[in-house]
Amino acid sequence: MDQYSILGRIGEGAHGIVFKAKNIETGETVALKKVALRKLEDGIPNQALREIKALQEIEENQHVVKLKDFFPHGTGFVLVFEYMLSDLSEVIRNSEQPLTEAQVKGYMLMLLKGVDFCHANSIMHRDLKPANLLISSTGQLKIADFGLARVFTSDGERLYSHQVATRWYRAPELLYGARKYDEGVDLWAVGCIFAELLNNSPLFPGENDIEQLCCVLRVLGTPNQKIWPEITELPDYNKISFKEKLPIPLEQVVPDASPQAVQLLKQFLVYPSKQRVQAAQIFPQKSFTLGFSYATGSTKHLDAATTTPRPAAAPNSIAGSLWFFDGKALFRKKQLNHHK
Repeated sequence: MDQYSILGRIGEGAHGIVFKAKNIETGETVALKKVALRKLEDGIPNQALREIKALQEIEENQHVVKLKDFFPHGTGFVLVFEYMLSDLSEVIRNSEQPLTEAQVKGYMLMLLKGVDFCHANSIMHRDLKPANLLISSTGQLKIADFGLARVFTSDGERLYSHQVATRWYRAPELLYGARKYDEGVDLWAVGCIFAELLNNSPLFPGENDIEQLCCVLRVLGTPNQKIWPEITELPDYNKISFKEKLPIPLEQVVPDASPQAVQLLKQFLVYPSKQRVQAAQIFPQKSFTLGFSYATGSTKHLDAATTTPRPAAAPNSIAGSLWFFDGKALFRKKQLNHHK
């Protein structure tokens, strides 16, 4: 920590405190995330370990926050990130007027490119929300907080926890207790964020899991096996029943949105995960290939050359290191290196 000067406190999460700091040697402003360990023998907590490994394994991308370093400190350790000025939740909250369509498009494009990059590298974030989308001083959006990130496989047989994602952005299959799911949970969250950008308010602000499902059902209607064949296989499907309710037009939900925006929103907010539009499928659509203004006001014309997704990582290259990484060994190794 001697090489950093603390400039102020940014915030506090479940696993650590984040500070704004300056690298004394280089003068660079960074964000330091200090994570305390309850007991040294416990090693690095799973969520912090996932964040470290996910960010280390994927190559650098302009729409994913950069992990610059991590090292032991006292009875814990510190993650060093590039410093970002704000986050999307603050942008939405502090906007007196609804964001313009150009601003919404700009933020959505950057989010989609970041999500596509993660999915191309077989990583699902599992906690996409405005507060985890950081904004630089130039208006650049970057995905952050990979504490719940997991590697996914195409066979769909791996079991995961359903207690992931912040409730307002949690996909319906998770609300029904699904243990087998895919990157579609991220795409649902993207749709919720999209609607929030359009309305300047959360789309499904439930106060508990049951109310969250009710919020979704009020808009999309009551799901059944005809529109969602897999629903009967979900663990909690038979634990609660809802009155039959028809969906309402999304045009009424986002009344100020353009027809193109509503059509895109419909492609995210569908019950079957496999039917949700992939980020890479959106780039060729007309609304995202025309020139438009970014949130900062600059104009950028998009074409195939600028929107082609990066190639995916080699099969199992990430999975092998992320699934079987030893947190205790990592912590001890970093301690030894730090004191050399």
